[in-house]
Amino acid sequence: MRTHRWFALGLLVLAQAGYGQDTSIVARGEYLARASDCIACHSNPGDKPFGGGRPMSTPFGTLYSPNISPDRATGIGAWTADEFYNMMRTGRSRSGMLLYPAMPFAAYTKMTRPDIDAIFAYLKTVPPVHRPNTAQDLRFPYNNRTLLLGWRTLYFTEGEYKPDPSKSSDWNRGAYLVEGPGHCAMCHTAINALGGSSASAAYQGGLIPMQYWYAPSLTSNHEAGLGDWSIADISDLLQAGVSARGAVYGPMAEVVHNSLQYLSDADIRAMAVYLKALPATGASSAPTQAEVQDKLRLFPLGKKIYAAQCATCHGMQGEGKGSDFPPLAGNQSIQMTSSVNPIRMVLNGGYPPGTIRNPRPYGMPPFAQGLSDEEVAAVVTYIRTAWNNRGTAVTDADVNALRSAPLD
Repeated sequence: MRTHRWFALGLLVLAQAGYGQDTSIVARGEYLARASDCIACHSNPGDKPFGGGRPMSTPFGTLYSPNISPDRATGIGAWTADEFYNMMRTGRSRSGMLLYPAMPFAAYTKMTRPDIDAIFAYLKTVPPVHRPNTAQDLRFPYNNRTLLLGWRTLYFTEGEYKPDPSKSSDWNRGAYLVEGPGHCAMCHTAINALGGSSASAAYQGGLIPMQYWYAPSLTSNHEAGLGDWSIADISDLLQAGVSARGAVYGPMAEVVHNSLQYLSDADIRAMAVYLKALPATGASSAPTQAEVQDKLRLFPLGKKIYAAQCATCHGMQGEGKGSDFPPLAGNQSIQMTSSVNPIRMVLNGGYPPGTIRNPRPYGMPPFAQGLSDEEVAAVVTYIRTAWNNRGTAVTDADVNALRSAPLD
C-alpha cells in the first residue's frame, strides 16, 4: 500500500537525520494521523503528501491548507513538540495567530498530549515538501482574524477529553475517537451564519457548505440514526464503506478511504458503540399538500424509469443485491428530509471507496446526460416514496439546482 511506503521512507529519513525517536511512537503517530484524516486537507490530489495548498471553498471565501511536512523553511520542520501541541490544543499558530476553524482544533483539543506528540513525531519523518503557504482569500469582514475571538467565545472549549466512569471502556474509547481525532461533528452538525454549530444540535445533520452533500443526522432514525443498526453494520460501513444497510458516497467515501479503513477492528467497534448510543432525536413530519401533489404527478413516470434503469441492480422491489447493490426499500439515506444525496447519486453516480475490505467496489453510473430534470425528479420521488419508504417528493427545481454542483 502507498501508505506503508510513505511510512518506510519516513523511518529511513528519521534514521538518516539522526533522530533518536522511538519507532513505535512514530508508528502510533502515523495511525493517529490517519484517524485524524490529516492528509485529506493538507495534501493536494496528485501532489506530495502534507505539502498543503489545498483550496477549501467556504461560504466566507477560500481557505488554503498549510504545509505540515517537515520542511524547515515552509513547513513544520523548525517547530518544537510544545509548539505543535499548543497549536492543536489552543487553535493558535506558532506565532500566536488565531486559526480559522476549518482546522478542527475544537476537536483536536480533546486529544491527549502523548497522542499529539506521536502525530508530530510521525510528521517529522515524512518527506519534506518545499512549498510556501498560500495566503487565505476570505471576504471582508471574515478576513479580520480578530473576529475569531468572538467565534471562540461562542463555540470553542479548550481541554482534553475526560472519560465518563459510568460508561464502558468501548464507549469511552469511541467517544474519544469520534469527538477528538475523528472530528465527526464538523460535518454531521449544521453550521450557522457565523460558521459555528450549537452543541444542542450535535450530530443532527447538515448540508456541507460548498460541497453540496448532506451529512445525515446520526441521531434521528428517520435519517441515518444508528439506534436500530447493529454494531456489525455500523462497523462495516465505517471500515469497508459498505454494509448490509447501505454504502457511503461523496465526502464520506473520502473519509473512509483516507482514514477509517486503516483503523483497528477494536477502534472501529468502539466508534460504532459510541455512535449507536447517541440519544435519539427528531421525528418524521407529514408531507405537505404540495408534496402529495408532486408525488401523484411524478410517481408513475418514476416507476417506469426505475423499472428500465434501476431494477436490474436494485431489484424490482428495491431489495438490492447484497452489499454491492444496496437496498433502496427501507434505506434511511433515501428517505431523509434532505433529498440532496439521492438526487446527486442519480445525476452524478459514484463509487463507494476502494478499501482493504472492499477493494473492488461496484459503482453507479451517472444519469445526468440521459435524464431530464423532470425524469430525475420522478425517479428520485419514486424511490423515496415506494415500498413504504417515508420520504417526500422532489421537484424539477431541486434537481436543476444540483446539476452544476461540484463533483468532489
